[in-house]
Amino acid sequence: MKNSTPHILIIEDEPDINELLVISLEKNEYTVSKSFDGESGLKMARKSLPDLILLDLMLPGINGLDVCKLLKSEKDTFHTKIIMLTALSQENDIVKGLEIGADDYITKPFSIKVLNARIKSVLRRNTNEEKSLGDSIIIENIQITSRTRTVKIGKDILDLTFTEFQILFLLATHQGWVFTRYQIIDKIRGNNYSVTDRSVDFQIVGLRKKMGSKGKLIETIRGVGYRFHLNET
Repeated sequence: MKNSTPHILIIEDEPDINELLVISLEKNEYTVSKSFDGESGLKMARKSLPDLILLDLMLPGINGLDVCKLLKSEKDTFHTKIIMLTALSQENDIVKGLEIGADDYITKPFSIKVLNARIKSVLRRNTNEEKSLGDSIIIENIQITSRTRTVKIGKDILDLTFTEFQILFLLATHQGWVFTRYQIIDKIRGNNYSVTDRSVDFQIVGLRKKMGSKGKLIETIRGVGYRFHLNET
């Protein structure tokens, strides 16, 4: 039987950061394993099948993007959650990582408090996704009913377009998940329904306006895409 305590694997080549992460995670009562390079990290991930991996992108040998791609292409590790540890200058790599299946990212230097919030959010996603399969969800006083495609904020019913509804439903049911524009396009487009990366931005602007003060819950991640905001303070 799988241990009920989440198992987190750290793949980080900087010893000081690696040890800081181990101390923080063990303090939060996670089971922790650590690796200092991509090759050994891959072996450990395949053997122990952790619940989540904290993956540095700039690793010696096999880099973090290749580690992520390999793990997300294999049956046994496909569902393993991955949070990328990145530098501010790695926007293109962040987008690539999200496109190939990483669940989130955090830039160095990072706040341990924020990192712990991101970890909890990613580990909660399976539960949240199961709940979202129901007919109606309520988040931040926003009621979204998939069967009738209606959205209510308080007593007000919003007049949303097809695409606006799809975007809001996608983001709200994956709270905290960062989606690139192309991931949003892939998730919401129907047969013969044309959506472009620029039109995603346009739809987000319109959606925020219709949502009023709640529009700020849709957060722009510079150079990457969008997510439904989490309180990380």
